[in-house]
Amino acid sequence: MKVKVLTNKKLLLVGAGGAIGSNMAQTAAMLGLSSNICLYDIFEQGVHGVYEEMRHCGFDGVNFSYTTDAKEAFTDAEYIISSGGAPRKEGMTREDLLKGNAQIAADFADKVKQYCPNCKHIVVIFNPADITGLIVLVRSGLKPEQVTTLAGLDSTRLQSELANHFGIEQTKVNGCITLGGHGEKMVPVTSNVTVDGTPLTQLVGTSKLTKEQFEEIKQKTIQGGSNIIKLRGRSSFQSPAYVAVRMIEGAMGGVPFTLPAGCFVKDGMYGYKNVCMAMKSIIDENGVSYVEAKLSAEEKAALDASYKHLEAMRDEIIGFGILPPVNEWKKINPNL
Repeated sequence: MKVKVLTNKKLLLVGAGGAIGSNMAQTAAMLGLSSNICLYDIFEQGVHGVYEEMRHCGFDGVNFSYTTDAKEAFTDAEYIISSGGAPRKEGMTREDLLKGNAQIAADFADKVKQYCPNCKHIVVIFNPADITGLIVLVRSGLKPEQVTTLAGLDSTRLQSELANHFGIEQTKVNGCITLGGHGEKMVPVTSNVTVDGTPLTQLVGTSKLTKEQFEEIKQKTIQGGSNIIKLRGRSSFQSPAYVAVRMIEGAMGGVPFTLPAGCFVKDGMYGYKNVCMAMKSIIDENGVSYVEAKLSAEEKAALDASYKHLEAMRDEIIGFGILPPVNEWKKINPNL
């Protein structure tokens, strides 16, 4: 069956030889995002294998290509998703990946600046995503609305945990968002959540959801990725692949993405600036934009702590020399 594609513009999947990358390739083709999907990885055997499997699927109307050459991959790319970092292993936090993946992000950003400076949108999904995304934004020269990081996955995990607790369909739990960092300091925001039409605030502290059970649900959300590693023996790959492809779909002019995305905060909203963090946002053909979310006093305090944590990691990266001091960012990216 011929696939009706959204665009003919080049969609580049970085890290395509891995599990996340291969799932992104298939999902992007099934959703008909582009007739021109380029698979890039430094691991030739892996990316070649993904390329062959995609051809074996028989997608009519989707042209796949693959390469291990950065110049070939990035040239003329207009939309990019990168999963090209080291994955988490059991016992690791996202933050444990900081230094190695920060350097990978820097190299990736430099390739964007060199080969596809007119790229329209990038989704960064390798951890710690808030920091790798920040590095990509600063060093690539792109505009803040053109770079987003994976965060919506945390919101679907919160929705899943609540639905499991109440024994209802996941779609009957609405309004779930997590803000702040995509890590141990993420903040589940539940002030506007409804469970089968009932405000969650009316259920917390009752026999239907004790305060202890509610705290456990929030911790399960925060540790959602770690739980997948324990269950499957490897880091998540299907869910981040699907959510990331949905994010780039919004930027390509398809269905807008309305779960929180990690984005660059520079305007002092909540008193924060010069970090990438999950915000109440939307990704559409104009890129990402965000608004202030309604927070309880407890949620705001938790978000303040998450911001401070992200500031500390940002300053650590500056200490490594991967980014210059904040007051010098505009010298390498006039869009900031």
